[in-house]
Amino acid sequence: MQFAQNPRLTNDAVILEPLSHQWTQDLQEAVASQELWRHWFVALPTPEGMAEEIDRRLAEHADGLCAPWAIISAATGRAVGMTSFHTLDHANKRLEIGRTWMAAHVQGTGINPSVKFLQLQRAFEDLGVNAVEFRTNWHNHRSRAAIERLGAKQDGVLRKHRIHPDGTVRDTVIYSITNDEWPAVKLTRMERLYRHMQVPIMPNEASLFDAS
Repeated sequence: MQFAQNPRLTNDAVILEPLSHQWTQDLQEAVASQELWRHWFVALPTPEGMAEEIDRRLAEHADGLCAPWAIISAATGRAVGMTSFHTLDHANKRLEIGRTWMAAHVQGTGINPSVKFLQLQRAFEDLGVNAVEFRTNWHNHRSRAAIERLGAKQDGVLRKHRIHPDGTVRDTVIYSITNDEWPAVKLTRMERLYRHMQVPIMPNEASLFDAS
C-alpha cells in the first residue's frame, strides 16, 4: 500500500493534491480546452465522463493499485490535469508514472517538468524504488520527446500492445529511470526547472500526455 499513498506534494510551480471530486469542475474545463479527448493517440475522459474517471482512479487507489493526484497550478489554485503512480511492483521496487494529462493552456509553462520532478523525487527519495517507468504511444512524439528530456532511457517497444475504444491499435514505447541514474537526472531537472521559471517558453514545447 505504501506506493499507493498520495500525499500532497508541492513546489513553486505546481501542487499535487490527492485526487478527489473537489476538482471535478476544474478538470472538466481543463480537458475541454482544445477538446483534448479527441486526440486519437490518447485515451482521455470527456468532460461528461470526468466524474466517472475520478471514481475509477479512486477505486483503484482504495484497492492499493495506484496513487492518483490532481495537478494544481500554484499560480491560480485551479486543477489543470491529473497524474498517478500505477503498475505498482513492491516486490521489485518499481512503479510507473503515467495516466497524465494537462490542459492545453499550461503547455510550456513549467508545470509538466515540475510535476515530473515532484513525482520522481517522491519515488526515489521517499519510497526508495529501484526504477520508475514511463509508457506512451509510439505516435505521441511530443510525449516521447518530453520523457527523453527527463533523462529516461528507452527500454523497448510493445508492438500491437493495446486496442483503443475507436479500434486503433497502439504500439507502446517503454522508458525508465533507475535509482543509479536519479542523482544526475535530478541535477538536470533542477536546472531545467530554473530555466522554465526564468525564461518564457513557446507553447507546445512541453508534452501534454504520457498517459499509459
